[in-house]
Amino acid sequence: WQIRNLHANGASMFFICLYIHIGRGFYYGSYVYKKTWTIGVLLLFLVMATAFVGYVLPWGQMSF
Repeated sequence: WQIRNLHANGASMFFICLYIHIGRGFYYGSYVYKKTWTIGVLLLFLVMATAFVGYVLPWGQMSF
């Protein structure tokens, strides 16, 4: 149970760090570099999709 709790909290901290990173990009005006910003946003959506699949994947009531 401790490993599962550590994994869940680590994933939440990872998303908090991602949102802080995106917010810092807005604050410092990093969105001026269109190619870098677009790749970063695409990676954010890819990570969100991976997290969603990992959340729904276990055989539970939400999987059906």
